[in-house]
Order: sequence, then structure tokens, then C-alpha cells
Amino acid sequence: MKEQGSPGFPVPPPSYPHPIIAREGWPFLGAAVVVSLLASFLLGIWWALPFWLAALFVLQFFRDPARTAPDDPQAVLAPADGRIVSVGKARDPYLEREALKISVFMNVFNVHSNRSPVESAVKKRWYHAGSFLNAALDKASLENERNALWLRTRGGADVTCVQIAGLVARRILCYVEEGAELARGQRYGFIRFGSRVDVYLPPDAEPRAALGDKVYATESILARLKAHG
Repeated sequence: MKEQGSPGFPVPPPSYPHPIIAREGWPFLGAAVVVSLLASFLLGIWWALPFWLAALFVLQFFRDPARTAPDDPQAVLAPADGRIVSVGKARDPYLEREALKISVFMNVFNVHSNRSPVESAVKKRWYHAGSFLNAALDKASLENERNALWLRTRGGADVTCVQIAGLVARRILCYVEEGAELARGQRYGFIRFGSRVDVYLPPDAEPRAALGDKVYATESILARLKAHG
């Protein structure tokens, strides 16, 4: 049954919908622990130490902590954990418009869940196969494998959110399609092993993040949308 909120838009779920370890990582973590246990039994704890370190890496990579969104309806939230590698005017290749582009680069030590930057309806989704360049490079936005969502806010602002694969990343996961509704900070996807997320905003949006800033999905504010009407 659909929860009641603003007309046509969801309210955030009353509790965090999944454990602190992302469900995408359960098979990897399970396999790493089984291999480590077998190595400990057959080889001894010291020889098995590298396997346990690998299991620890898998555990930290797939961690997925709950987050609380700031109480600011005009805020555009970070869709991912990472470092800001681009802030400036750019051409939105999906909506064919001038835009403010803000990019977040995720390394292998960041949380890799992707979350909606705004309360929105999904107007369209695009997927493009591509290369696997270093996601920190600006040309990765147009050349790498990527998945883009066109999000429209209740106030009518258009936001394009693009998941981009990286040098090591080989799997982009997106769980929403055209017609879906997203709450602020709602989890909608995951990228495995290093990647990038680009956000294209209306050109009059006010940037709040600067090049080099470290940001956290849902909790950090990338920009503020202008209120219209």
C-alpha cells in the first residue's frame, strides 16, 4: 500500500529498509568468510591472515549506513559518498540544456550506495554501454558506461543524476524505472568498486559544494534549487 505524502510523491520510509551491510555484498562477504575459515582450518591462522584481510576489505566496501537528510526542501543532496571533482557550468547531454554540473568521485573505500538527491518523480531513464576510464577524469562523463535518471521535483525543477562506471567498477545497479517516485535520500542503486555520480541542475541553482570537498550521501548538500512560483 502506498504511503501518504505530498500528492504524487512518497514520504521517506519509517525505518531503514536494509541492514548496515548492503544486500549487493552478501554473496561476496559470505564467500570471503567461507574461504577464510577454510584457509584457517587447512593452513593455520597466520597463513589465512591475507584471506581475512580480504574479507575485511569486502566488509568495509559493502557497508551501507543509515543516513538522515537535512531539513531543507530546496537542498540537492549528495547522491553518493566521495570527493567533489567537478563544479561548474556544463551542457546536460540528456536534457539538452545548459546546467550546473557537480560530480562526486567514489574510491574503493567509500560507501557505494546511490541515493536520490531530491524528492522527485522519475521521468526517464537512459543506459549507455561504454569504456572504463578512470572515473575521476572529466571525459568519463561521456565515454564510460553510465546510467542516467531524469528526475523532476514537486516544484518542477529538472535534475539529471548519472551513475558512471570507473576504471575498476564493472557493474552499475539501478532499481528504478520511468514512473517511479523517490523520496529525498532514498536508496535507488549501487556501483561496485570505484565510480562516479554526476548531477546536472538548473543553471540558476546555487552551488554549496566546492572542488575537493568530501561529501556523504544524503547528509551533505551539493546545491540549493531556486524556489519558483
